[in-house]
Amino acid sequence: MTPTRDQVPANDTWDLSPLYTEPAAWQQDFEALQAAYPTLATFAGSLAQSPERLREVLEFEKSLDLRIERIGQYAGLRATEDSANSESLAREAQLENLLTRIGEAASFLSPEIQAIDAATFERFLASPVLADWRTPLQRLRRLKPHTLSTAEERLLALGSSALRAHGETFSQLTNVDMQFGAIPDETGASRELTQSSLSSFLVKRQRELRKTAFHQFYAEFNAHRYTVASTLSASMRADVFYARARHYPSAREAALFRDDVPVAVYDNLISSVRSQLPALFRYYDLRKKVLKLDEIHAYDTAVPIVPKIETHVSFDQAVDKVLAALEPLGSEYCSTLADGLRGGRWCDRYENKGKRSGAFSSGSFSGPPYILMNYKEDVFSDVYTLAHEAGHSMHTWYSTRNQPFQTYSYPIFLAEVASTFNEELLTHHLLETTTDPAMRAYLINRQIDDIRGTVIRQTMFAEFEKLAHAAEERGEALTLDAFRSMYRVLLKDYFGENFTLDAELDLECLRIPHFYNAFYVYKYATGMSAAVALSDQVLHEGAPAVKRYLNFLKSGGSEFPLPTLQKAGVDMTAPQPVERTLQLFARRVEELEALLPALV
Repeated sequence: MTPTRDQVPANDTWDLSPLYTEPAAWQQDFEALQAAYPTLATFAGSLAQSPERLREVLEFEKSLDLRIERIGQYAGLRATEDSANSESLAREAQLENLLTRIGEAASFLSPEIQAIDAATFERFLASPVLADWRTPLQRLRRLKPHTLSTAEERLLALGSSALRAHGETFSQLTNVDMQFGAIPDETGASRELTQSSLSSFLVKRQRELRKTAFHQFYAEFNAHRYTVASTLSASMRADVFYARARHYPSAREAALFRDDVPVAVYDNLISSVRSQLPALFRYYDLRKKVLKLDEIHAYDTAVPIVPKIETHVSFDQAVDKVLAALEPLGSEYCSTLADGLRGGRWCDRYENKGKRSGAFSSGSFSGPPYILMNYKEDVFSDVYTLAHEAGHSMHTWYSTRNQPFQTYSYPIFLAEVASTFNEELLTHHLLETTTDPAMRAYLINRQIDDIRGTVIRQTMFAEFEKLAHAAEERGEALTLDAFRSMYRVLLKDYFGENFTLDAELDLECLRIPHFYNAFYVYKYATGMSAAVALSDQVLHEGAPAVKRYLNFLKSGGSEFPLPTLQKAGVDMTAPQPVERTLQLFARRVEELEALLPALV
């Protein structure tokens, strides 16, 4: 059975003491923040007086943000340990309420800075006093057409908590309230089915076990289908509301504007992936043939198709594999990561009751870059998940040591490059170190599935977001039936005519947590495409490419994503990175086709 939080050994959990040694210390800092933020009001009406005055308010806001980040990281991580823990939930609610008040108090800042006339603003930027703030101020100035009056900004700040509550509702429903039951595993023992353990069932070779897990899992979503559809619809309506309130042409353009990413990059991703779908259909046909299936279903797409390969990798062994793969990046990178994953206790390793499903990296300027895992020894992809999240954490580690607070935080567009880059190096290392044809076929199968899941699948999700938000913007109702109908069309397009689509798969669009952070998922696809290019450069060019890559990690958020990647060595405004990744996918399918006859 899945253990409760208090049954998990301390060494398998993260150590949050670098943030706060005890909840009382968190509460003390929280109260200090409560006492400090009202000082913001004393700056109102004075920001255009001088560069010195502007710097003073920026530095004061920075002091608040540093404290908010630390307080928020601790509260968030404690809540993910056990979503049913009332103390953790209370901390989050307490912080959310305070942040609403701080947002209201700070609502004058952006409009007042935007109101500074152009000549004065340029003179301020040229002052040495504001040298450390030049980039953030220039980025803020870009938002001038989308910044409202002080009164309007105050109203948006006051409403943000209520308008953005849908994600928390979804999390509570799917991680706490939903109960998926238990299933007899391959040994006959009863095993709990959860959002996290579903992946363990779907890689089993016993098809009936996979099928049962799939249908039983979606039966619970089906039982709550109207509630979850309503929650997703409300979240998308909020996205459209914010875009319209701030005078963006669409919710999608609002989301892309902050990263200065043209809509064409998004659309080119979709068109490039759609043009290469025949290679995906060929892969599904290969799966169907090798697994000797009359029909191929969604629950047949995760099981390794290479026979007689059963993997059981302990967490410590996974760390060893990841570190060996990352050796091309040098001793500093590897020794820092090794210390963090072992004695430093960056990682919360295994599943427990109420723990958030999946995995993530949570970094901050003043604390360790923590990693949440739900590691399972029988799911080889979890080794890749560890490499992925380690990429995020090391990105944060380098950024905090080379950037000031105001430019250390990098956007998701860049974050997904660092994470999938690590996965690419891991695949290369594992392929280079195996002499077993079966293992080689297994790893190639794994890379195919990685590209399928990260580039092709996420692009399908991205297209769903595009279509759903556009429907809301046209005034159409985003009902359960509308979501299912829209998603069914995409499933048919992206899986092909030889694939059998279970009716339950229409509900998949209701269980994707990233949809509550709109227009996020496309960055997985662009990130992996950039990572394939950069990892290839590191492996073939050596030191010059390694230096460019480490400089990329160190740059944090000091520039917009596209020029940052151009300096690292890849141009994401061109279609080539995505196309080359899809060409790699097609080559790997051909290679797997050639390997399998000798193994089956």
